[in-house]
Amino acid sequence: MRTTRGYLLILLAFAFACGQEKNTAPDPRLDQPAAFQQLLNSHGDWSKWIDARAFSFAMVHETNLDWENHYINLAERKVRIDADTWQIGNDGEKVWISPNRQAFQGRSVRFYHNLYFYFFSIPYVFTDPGVKVEKTENKLVDGQSYGAFQVSFEDNVGDSSGDIYYMLIDEDTGRLAWVLYTVTFFDKSNTRMNALKYEDYRDAGGLVFPRVMTGYQFENDSTKKISYQVSFSDVLLVDEPMDDDLFAMPEKNAVVAN
Repeated sequence: MRTTRGYLLILLAFAFACGQEKNTAPDPRLDQPAAFQQLLNSHGDWSKWIDARAFSFAMVHETNLDWENHYINLAERKVRIDADTWQIGNDGEKVWISPNRQAFQGRSVRFYHNLYFYFFSIPYVFTDPGVKVEKTENKLVDGQSYGAFQVSFEDNVGDSSGDIYYMLIDEDTGRLAWVLYTVTFFDKSNTRMNALKYEDYRDAGGLVFPRVMTGYQFENDSTKKISYQVSFSDVLLVDEPMDDDLFAMPEKNAVVAN
């Protein structure tokens, strides 16, 4: 399977920061509401996410078997995605695509470049500064009631600070079962909810991540047509960042993209 093509070569690009003193002050991201900490604890030793500096995983779109390898420097949220016919990157200043914009059939490269990273990294990513997580009333999905957390964002956090998320919790495991979410990237007034199901958790160095995520259209507390399904493998968290060159826009056959 081609999901691992070039994977080992990319992992060799990790750079170790030498000769720098580490900040020993407690990371403010560790200070989370008690109820949210309980959810995080159900997903493993989440301090490993706080300590990590880089993250990578392989992903397959189950509808057409297209594959992607994702690489992220977590502090700066620099991103690179390698697919069969294109590469997408965020060098910290701009989002780019190679070899050209026509190679990617999606509506927005910028919207896509961190989409699956963000979904896949929930609940850990909601420890970010500027994110507010609070317990809310139970939510229904297909007739079943779930304990829920509402997630909102301070102004100017990310590209879509108007998005709303609800994390729905599996009563038996205490882990994330569903995410209900809005998308305001294209329409700031949009309030339509979508549903994303998290399944088949696998351990990755002390944290658990879903092997499968399935997106659904969502209406009147019920799932409708499947929008997409993706599966994941080769999940890796490391405590040193990847080399910045990995995220740099190629000098040839690449364009800045929105």
